[in-house]
Amino acid sequence: MAASDLPPLRDVIKRYGLSARKGLGQHFLLDTNLTQRIVRAAGDLTGRHVIEIGPGPGGLTRALLDSPAECIYAIEKDRRCLDALGDLKSRYGDRLQVIEGDGLEIDIPNIVQGPRKIVANLPYNVATPMLLRWLRDATAFEAMTLMFQTEVADRLVGVPRTKAYGRLSVITQWLCTVTKAFNVSKDAFTPPPKVSSTVVTLTPRSEPVAPAEWTDIETVTAAAFGQRRKMLRSSLKSLGIDPKLAGVVETARAEELSVAEFCALARLLPHTDD
Repeated sequence: MAASDLPPLRDVIKRYGLSARKGLGQHFLLDTNLTQRIVRAAGDLTGRHVIEIGPGPGGLTRALLDSPAECIYAIEKDRRCLDALGDLKSRYGDRLQVIEGDGLEIDIPNIVQGPRKIVANLPYNVATPMLLRWLRDATAFEAMTLMFQTEVADRLVGVPRTKAYGRLSVITQWLCTVTKAFNVSKDAFTPPPKVSSTVVTLTPRSEPVAPAEWTDIETVTAAAFGQRRKMLRSSLKSLGIDPKLAGVVETARAEELSVAEFCALARLLPHTDD
C-alpha cells in the first residue's frame, strides 16, 4: 500500500486529538514532498533497519514505509501518537514496529538488528542529548539523517575560527563526517516553530579522526570552550595540561584548534590508573 492511499494526516491529527505539545518538543511535518526528500537524503535504504524517533502522527513514517527499507522502528513516548501509529501498523504489519518509549533511554543497537540507519525529525528539546548518546556508539549505525534547528546544524558542521565551532562540532566531527542536506522553513511545520530547521546526514567514521577517550574529549572541550576567549594555557590550567606537550600553541584559543589537536590534548589528561 502506498502512503497516498492512506487518510490525510490532518484527518489523523483531528481524529486522535494530536495537538502538538510544547513540553515534548513536537512540531509535526505534514508536507509529503519534504518527508520524501528527507528519505532521499538518507540514501539507499534497501535492506536497512531504519529507526525513527518521535514519529508523531506518522508523516515521515509513511515516507519511510514507501522506501525499500527492510523494517521501520518507530519509537514514540506520546500515547496519543501511539494510537495513531497503530493504524499504520495494522496496514503494514511486521514491517512497522511501533515501540513505546523514550528515545533518550532506549538502547537502539540492543533491540534493532543491523544494518541500521536513523532517520528522524527529532524533538527540538532533546535533539542534542540524543545525538550525543548515539555518538558514543556511532559505529553501530551506517548513518544518521536527522533534522535539527538550523543553529544546531551549523554547530555540527562548524569549522575552526568561526562562531559556530564548539564542543559539539569537535565531538561530532571526531567520530563522523557531517553534511548538510537542505534547510526547512518553519512554515512547513504544524505548529510552526520559532526557528528554521536543517536536515543533516552524519556518517560514522570507521576510525575516529585521532585516538582519544570519550570522557577525556568531553573534559578538554568543556574546559577550553567554557572559557573560549581565554588562551589555552589559562583555560586548561585546572586540568594540569601543558598544551606545548601536545604540539599546540599555548597562546591559542579553543576556536583555533583542529579536532586532531583536541584529541592530542585529551591524551595528556592524567588518569589515576596511569
